[in-house]
Parts: sequence; structure tokens; C-alpha cells
Amino acid sequence: MAIRFNTLCNRDCIAGLKQLDDGVVDLAFADPPFNIGYQYDVYEDALESEKYLAWSRQWTAEVVRVLKPEGTFWLAIGDEYAAELKLMLQQEHGLTCRSWVVWYYTFGVNCKYRFSRSHAHLFHMVKDPKKLTFNADAIRVPSARQLVYGDRRAEPKGRLPDDTWILRPQDLPDGFRPDEDTWYFPRVCGTFKERAGWHGCQMPEQLLGRIIRACSNEGDLVLDPFAGSGTTLAVAKKLRRRYVGFELSKQYTEQVRRRLARIQPGDPLDGAPEPLVSAPSTAEGRRLEDVTAVGARKRGKPTTAEGQRSLPHF
Repeated sequence: MAIRFNTLCNRDCIAGLKQLDDGVVDLAFADPPFNIGYQYDVYEDALESEKYLAWSRQWTAEVVRVLKPEGTFWLAIGDEYAAELKLMLQQEHGLTCRSWVVWYYTFGVNCKYRFSRSHAHLFHMVKDPKKLTFNADAIRVPSARQLVYGDRRAEPKGRLPDDTWILRPQDLPDGFRPDEDTWYFPRVCGTFKERAGWHGCQMPEQLLGRIIRACSNEGDLVLDPFAGSGTTLAVAKKLRRRYVGFELSKQYTEQVRRRLARIQPGDPLDGAPEPLVSAPSTAEGRRLEDVTAVGARKRGKPTTAEGQRSLPHF
């Protein structure tokens, strides 16, 4: 059975990809299971290492096959298999790595005996390094001269989107420059309006927006072999691209189809286009003791600071 475009198929990605013709996809984005034991709806990613790599070899080979000669493949992956998959794409599948982007996010998983993880790897791979789509003007963001210094010499178009540690990125807007390979986008947490609420690993629309705007054009075909919460397909539709995706879970597939049905081409992307601009700075925040004191007052209870100092006005 032929695969129709602008649809999400409820099937295993390898079986689905085999039904696509060679060289039809302009841009593929994949956020596969990381093989860290996470319990999805119908899949637990806890394979033996060799089995995981063999499976990865199969589905990545199919993605490369369906890419056009000038096509682009973005892979999101965790630390555990980043090196192996990068080498696999380069040495076995013949792709060229244009950029190794680090996605830095806040609200990472808190750890007890190691540094809390707050990043993932994004490999920007192409078939032909001399023939590729990269729309620089479509992803420019405000520069430090515009954000911080009010410098009239600032380029009106902004700058293009580092392996640098910054504790509060919104307090140092010059620390994550858009022409570098560390991107800051907060994870889609449970309290966020953007949160779909039924999938534990939802990608932010603005992150996919940067990739799709940069590496495809309107009318191009975007592929996601692991649709998950459907963010890649939703953003592709909003940005007037054609799309096709595969998802193993029937429940997730039904949810994504409902999400896509609510979208019209041209709809704005969810989330803040510039997280550093929209996030409040530490200086503008509230101290925990002040918030606790205000809560106690509302409940008619004395506070530990009562009589010693006046509380700030909120």
C-alpha cells in the first residue's frame, strides 16, 4: 500500500519507510528512543547495546535511502549513543555532518549523584555538502547589540543561531549567540501551555521551527519516523510543508491526528520565539521566603519576618 503524504501512519517506522520511494524526502528529523529504559506507551527502550545499534543501523539506512540527493537529516540523541550514531551516519551511510548542535534546556531531570542533565545532541547531516538547503535569513535572531547594548550599528536582520556552561541563560543574553552550536530552548514541561499532556518527551515547536525553516522550503516534504507527540508534523503543517510520519503507538497516533486536525497552515508556532527575550531575569524574580510570607499572610498566620521588616509589594 502506497504511503500518502500529509498523514501520520500507525506502524513500525522501518516497515513504513520501506514503502516510500527512493529520494522523495527533503528533510528528515528523528528523535528515536535513546535506549535508556524509558517506558513509552507500547515500547520500552532497553535493548542490549548491539541490538539497539543493529536496529538503529536499519532505520537510519532507510531514512538515508528516502532522502533526496540534496536532502538533510537531523538526528536528536542522548549522550549514551551519540558517538556511535554519528559515526554510523558518516562512515556507513556516507553523510556529512554540517553541525553538531547541543540543545541546552532548563527544567532538566534532577539527579542526586551526578550533574543534572540539561542537554541533548542534534546532528545536522547532509548527503551532499555542496548541494543543500540552508535558509539563513529564516532563522536569524536578535543580536547582543540589539538585546543588551541598544547599538545603532546592530544588523537589523539579527544574527544567525557554545559549548558553554551558563547557570541562568536569560541573565546573559550574549552567552548563547544564534550563530553558535549551543541552542537554548526550555523543555516542554507539565505546566507549559504548549504541553499536550499525553506524551512524556514532547519537543518544543520553536526548536523544530528553526530546523524546518533553515533546512526546507514551503512545499517540501518533511519526514519524522518517530512522530511521538507530533511536534515535527505540526510545525511542518504550520510552516506550509508537506509531511509524513510513523508512530508505533495507536494511542499516540490518534492524539497526534487530533492535534494536526486543529492546525491550519500559517498558524503561529507555540512557545516563545526568543526564550532569552521572553524569560524573566533573576533580578526580577521573587525570593522563596517572600513568597512563603505572603502566602502565610493570606492564610492569616504570622510570619517569621513579622515586625522585623516590611514585605515587598507584589
